[in-house]
Amino acid sequence: MFRIQREQIKITIWQNISICIIALLVLSCSGVGPQRPTQRMGRDVEPDSATLALMEFNHRLALAADEQLLQIVQSLPENYALYEGGAWANVLEKGDTLTEGPQLGKDCGVRMRVFNLNEQLLIDTEGTWNIGHLELPYAVDRNIPEWNHHSRVKMYVPWYSAYGLKGTEDVPPYENVIIELEIQ
Repeated sequence: MFRIQREQIKITIWQNISICIIALLVLSCSGVGPQRPTQRMGRDVEPDSATLALMEFNHRLALAADEQLLQIVQSLPENYALYEGGAWANVLEKGDTLTEGPQLGKDCGVRMRVFNLNEQLLIDTEGTWNIGHLELPYAVDRNIPEWNHHSRVKMYVPWYSAYGLKGTEDVPPYENVIIELEIQ
């Protein structure tokens, strides 16, 4: 009898040890909640005042560009329509209306002449670009599928959808431009 109790005690001890090991394994494998970001430490992140000031400045310049171009196109004898990117366009020649026009994701031949608002030539380029990949100024790239091959279009384009706040070697920053397109 003493021997049976001793065996039961050993079994009970091993069962308790096994239960403790399993419990430790389960607890160590359980998910841990996300850690709190160290940079915050319970404080609100303060906005970058320089970035906010630049955004406000650009917003005011964009509104001024829109107003300037609206006044220009309203004073012209031709009819201009407002397109994506704040660009005003007049289709001078409709081109080939029987075939499919330029398509997003496909190459298209374009001759593009860019002028400042005083009609001084800044860029005269001709080439093949993939439409929709922003290889051309935003206003041209987004609106070219609206027209046909062999169309001629004159656009008044605000700086923010032409060459932006950085400009290029040929176009100054924040420059509103006139773009003449010949779609091939």
